[in-house]
Amino acid sequence: MKAFVIKAGSTSFEGLVQVEKTKPVAGPGEILVEMRAASLNFRDLLIPLGRYFGGPVPTDLIPLSDGAGEVVAIGAGVTRFKVGDSVCGTFFRNYLDGPPAAADRPALGSPIDGVLAEYVVFNQQDAVLIPSNLTFIEAATLPCAAVTAWHALMVAGRPVRPGDNVLVLGTGGVSLQALQLAKAAGARVLVTSSDDKKLERARALGASGLINYKTHPEWHTEVMRLTNGHGADCVIEVGGAGTLKSSMLSLAYAGKIAMIGVLSGFQGDTNPHAVMLKGGNMHGIFVGNRAMFETMNTAIEVNDIHPIIDKIFTFSQTAEAFAYMQGQSHFGKVVLSIG
Repeated sequence: MKAFVIKAGSTSFEGLVQVEKTKPVAGPGEILVEMRAASLNFRDLLIPLGRYFGGPVPTDLIPLSDGAGEVVAIGAGVTRFKVGDSVCGTFFRNYLDGPPAAADRPALGSPIDGVLAEYVVFNQQDAVLIPSNLTFIEAATLPCAAVTAWHALMVAGRPVRPGDNVLVLGTGGVSLQALQLAKAAGARVLVTSSDDKKLERARALGASGLINYKTHPEWHTEVMRLTNGHGADCVIEVGGAGTLKSSMLSLAYAGKIAMIGVLSGFQGDTNPHAVMLKGGNMHGIFVGNRAMFETMNTAIEVNDIHPIIDKIFTFSQTAEAFAYMQGQSHFGKVVLSIG
């Protein structure tokens, strides 16, 4: 079968190469999935560059955590799925429910093989049925970005409620998934970006507050103005240290900040005094468990939510897809069609 691997020791995208591998076989308790699509996340750019946790990969590694496909064979004892089912693998293995723990829960795409291959084997416990209203292309965006957004909005701290103000930083995959899920929950959503065209596209998705952070460097003042001094009940914080000060100053009393990414780097004012004064709270979000995934999928079906796809590449265009995402011009998810 065809697959892509990141070569051991890779520190550039040149280490991402297409190879032929033996087609896997479903063992006891496992399902064999013919992959139809996969999507990229920010972490996927860091891994071939050797900049992810642990540095360069020690052995050849199939990349990408997010994908969707069709079950084509099942092993002995499988009860959760049947041949013909449409499924996604979960981001983590062995993480079915409950809070994070120091257990053996490796993530697809690093440190264990991911989904950028024609066929992938999953343990039946590490997969979910895709929402019935989604295509494979759309469902391939869910395991990391969407589950992260759901965890931040609906599981960490107080769940977002109708009438809440939700502040979303940027227009990447997690942020747009959060916008859609928050709107479905009845929240008012504010979005930041340096690109007015992207802000207008966010408005078309239901965002009611638009903030260009280049025009308004102290953008927390705009958050307070747009919310009549109330602030954000939930902040989807994907920037990290470089944006955290303004996120904290944007917070409503008893609000929450979901710490998700480090897109703005590791340098900045992280003094938590503003959170203390507002009785707020911060939650570290690292994707989520299978129970979150399944509950979110129900919400996606009921509300007929369709993830925002920026651009679709073919399997053979994988290198171009990585380069395109690195250029940061995308609005929503970058997806690879596999078969």
